[in-house]
Amino acid sequence: MGQSLVKNYLHLVFSTKLRAPLIHPPYNTKLYSYLGGICNNLESQVVIVGGYTDHVHILCMLSKNITLVKLMEELKSHSSRWMKTKDQSLKNFYWQDGYGAFSVNPAEVETVVAYIANQQEHHRKKTFQQEYRAFLERYKVEYDEQYVWD
Repeated sequence: MGQSLVKNYLHLVFSTKLRAPLIHPPYNTKLYSYLGGICNNLESQVVIVGGYTDHVHILCMLSKNITLVKLMEELKSHSSRWMKTKDQSLKNFYWQDGYGAFSVNPAEVETVVAYIANQQEHHRKKTFQQEYRAFLERYKVEYDEQYVWD
């Protein structure tokens, strides 16, 4: 085959350190835009970025030219540094060490987009920890509860 053709939709999920509720207006939408810009700059076309006060969701198409671990490293390190410059109250802004990365069937992209867009409403009923455990169970990811949270 003469060319490499790739279309990998990924739903990325990660939280602030200890799930600290630090993502608030007006910085939340600016943070989402910043994260989307990082994805796009790394040829991982962003579809949507959203989240809640203690975590973010990113739906993007992973570039064939970058590894998942490199994408996550760039997203978390640059955005953490950027957030700390926005306000004195964010000087201790950190992301958790880990993350979730889940493949998305192209037929389900619109469902994931709607899910990410509806985070404010969704988290009136469910905590991030409940949401994340549900993802792990849905995708049949084996995990040890004592190592999932930091």
